[in-house]
Amino acid sequence: MSDHLKIKLSIADRVYPLTINPQQEEGLRKAAKEIEEMIKKFEQSYAVRDKQDVLAMCALQFASKTIQRDIEGSGENTEAIQQLKNLELLVKSQLS
Repeated sequence: MSDHLKIKLSIADRVYPLTINPQQEEGLRKAAKEIEEMIKKFEQSYAVRDKQDVLAMCALQFASKTIQRDIEGSGENTEAIQQLKNLELLVKSQLS
């Protein structure tokens, strides 16, 4: 018995057959739905000549969200690491 699942996702009027792990299905379906919603917004807001242009804008928006989260998250990690180092120094000073 195979532990893979075959699904079809529709994005920008095209169907994409995929073979995935079952635990990926929900995320992929939600992502496809979000892309479709974003495509509709771009098409309503801008004079779009080609689906390729809309897809490029969707890709840019998703990538910028991901990168922005990474940027914001790395600052939080740096601060947490510094606080842990300070606590470690405090503990060492109390043990000495």
